[in-house]
Amino acid sequence: MNTQHNKTMPLFTLKSLFLSAGDQPKAIDTLTDGIADGVPFQTLVGVTGSGKTFTAANVIARTGLPTLVISHNKTLAYQLYQEFKEFFPENSVHYFVSYYDYYQPEAYIPQTDTYIDKDVKINEELDRLRHEATQAILTRKDCIVVASVSCIYNIGSPANYENMSMTISQGQTMPRKELAKHLVLLQYQRNNVEKMPGIFKSKGELVEIYPSTGNETIRVTFGKKNTIEELAVAESSASPRFVPAQSVRIFPAKYWLAEQKTVPLAIANIKNELHERLVELTKANKLVEAQRLQQRTNYDMEMLAGVGYCHGIENYSRHIEFREPGSPPSTLIDYFRHAYGENFLIVADESHMTIPQIRGMYHGDRARKETLVGYGFRLPSAFDNRPLTFAEYEMKARRVIFMSATPAEYELAKSRPHIAEQIVRPTGLTDPKISVRKTAGQIKDVIAEIKKRVAKKQRVLVTVLTKRMAEDLSNFLKEENVKAHYLHSEVKTLDRTDTLHGLRLGTYDVIVGVNLLREGLDLPEVSLVVIMDADKEGFLRNKTTLIQTMGRAARHVNGEVIMYADVITKSMQGAMEETGRRRTIQEAYNKKHGITPQQVQKTIKEREKTKKPGEADAFEDVPMGLLAETKNVKKLIADYTKEMKQAARALDFAEAERLKRLIQKLKKFA
Repeated sequence: MNTQHNKTMPLFTLKSLFLSAGDQPKAIDTLTDGIADGVPFQTLVGVTGSGKTFTAANVIARTGLPTLVISHNKTLAYQLYQEFKEFFPENSVHYFVSYYDYYQPEAYIPQTDTYIDKDVKINEELDRLRHEATQAILTRKDCIVVASVSCIYNIGSPANYENMSMTISQGQTMPRKELAKHLVLLQYQRNNVEKMPGIFKSKGELVEIYPSTGNETIRVTFGKKNTIEELAVAESSASPRFVPAQSVRIFPAKYWLAEQKTVPLAIANIKNELHERLVELTKANKLVEAQRLQQRTNYDMEMLAGVGYCHGIENYSRHIEFREPGSPPSTLIDYFRHAYGENFLIVADESHMTIPQIRGMYHGDRARKETLVGYGFRLPSAFDNRPLTFAEYEMKARRVIFMSATPAEYELAKSRPHIAEQIVRPTGLTDPKISVRKTAGQIKDVIAEIKKRVAKKQRVLVTVLTKRMAEDLSNFLKEENVKAHYLHSEVKTLDRTDTLHGLRLGTYDVIVGVNLLREGLDLPEVSLVVIMDADKEGFLRNKTTLIQTMGRAARHVNGEVIMYADVITKSMQGAMEETGRRRTIQEAYNKKHGITPQQVQKTIKEREKTKKPGEADAFEDVPMGLLAETKNVKKLIADYTKEMKQAARALDFAEAERLKRLIQKLKKFA
């Protein structure tokens, strides 16, 4: 439903317990003025803890621009989403990331003649949030969407999505069967038992619809002569309280749909392409590939003709949308462009990581598709179901603020001279003190330094070069009675979150990691960061990485960094000079304004307090034999399942994953 705004009132209402301070006012003014002057690209260079997100929120509030915030991973995107929701409680703030819990893309391995069908496990809550975001963009002006790099992937035409929406009104003449037919065309499924997004119920003269956003329930009551007698909307489907409505707008349950009137033409175009491709394959004596392609494509066309949808319909999106071969697909960015023209803002958070990720998405997708097309599993038009190329992204991203503590040369070159620095922290905290020590006897020295911090109830991060080193060192520390744990790329995302929570709680005093102790880690209890093998030049020990790793100690009033190295490399020297420069600026500011550095205080959420230091999950304390004898295992599974769904709806994915693991264990005894 459309939301109307009073033009004399600001579109965005920023609410915060604190005012801008330090370098923030100047950065906010600079970025806001740049937008007003039509500057397309700007960079905010902000040190850890300087409040870059708060600055961005102020810029959004002042300019009134709908905004897409892009983050390079789901976890950081969710943190930003929570922050923006707190800053703008009265506005439309949304979360848009890949909606798969598990994703195995369609692929073919010629060496073993193995075809792997697309296998996905869709997270219904994330799918709901995606629809909520796109519908908000099309119906509101005060929209902020925090997204992962999935925002550059094909999600179908916003014009189609909008055009296929239907509005129904009280008093409207429409047979009940006609409404049901329209809902089916929008890919809603009739189900008189379940209540979930994308479902509708029809019984007697009553139809209940559960839109794809999951935010409401629509009740339609038909009277005499096929007239909609009553129309009501409830905000919740669990315990609905219906409020009368004059009209409601229903968007499709899925993104890739073909308008009924255009389906025959789309199918005709698919047939033409199939014919041309079969000729090519036959001339190349690829008869097996030709037969395979013909069977698969004919089946898909039958499904499209019958119900307007088929498995893998996104691979025909170019035909459904009548795009030219090779033309860019429609993405979340195109929803912004469709709704707001060029009058919106993109914020690239941690741009030094996000921009390279955007640049690389297209190439991996193309390599996989070339094999599928070459062996007759897909038509060449499947190439056009893809992420944007970097050049296409740049064509669509016309007003961007890059945010990073260490922006890359790309961002700086695009922005010069429009670069705002945010070096001063409102808390008065300085960048950490840095010392370099020889590697001889380093382990003994590290243990001594760790124990100094543990005695003060402070935490330590140690970064090493390999996974094996992380595991070995954490195990050695345990033998020395240090509560330590490791992190590296083979540790599952949610387990990483649990480990970091454990560090804050005191379950662990030390985490040993490989390139995971960089951007996005907000750990105010950490007073010491140890960098082993600091002189081993490379990606893990270049200037940018070293600055970011050092920044993990910048949230503690006694923050310190120790680098173990036998020589001082150019990267080390550059990182120390930059960190020293920032420290000097902060100290001068503190002295001028009489500021005493204040320790960051960050509340630990309730779910993080469910475990005491060293305490196992309650389930793990129960002997398996006792569980096997329990008569209420099925009830326990049902209870845990209910709690898991509630956690997922609350976006508490770590708790949902924990409950999921408990359920899997219990099912062995059900």
